[in-house]
Amino acid sequence: MNILEWALNIGIGAIALAIALCALRLLRGPAMTDRLLALDTLYLNTVALIVLLGIRWNTALLFEAALLVAMLGFASTVALARYLSRGDVVE
Repeated sequence: MNILEWALNIGIGAIALAIALCALRLLRGPAMTDRLLALDTLYLNTVALIVLLGIRWNTALLFEAALLVAMLGFASTVALARYLSRGDVVE
């Protein structure tokens, strides 16, 4: 087992732990802004996990999936933040 496989295993484990902690904050967050921040961090961790799995499995398809998840995560975070701050998404 070379150093890249070790690093990928450690990275995947750390990101899986971060995803579990973000999911916990998403479910238990005391305020709606805490839940929104946890959801945004969950998207970022998901993108990182998909990229690491793409490196591990040596496939370019997962990098495109990571790009889609990142774009959808950004758009949904902006929409939810506008809804929480103004009460509507589109003016």
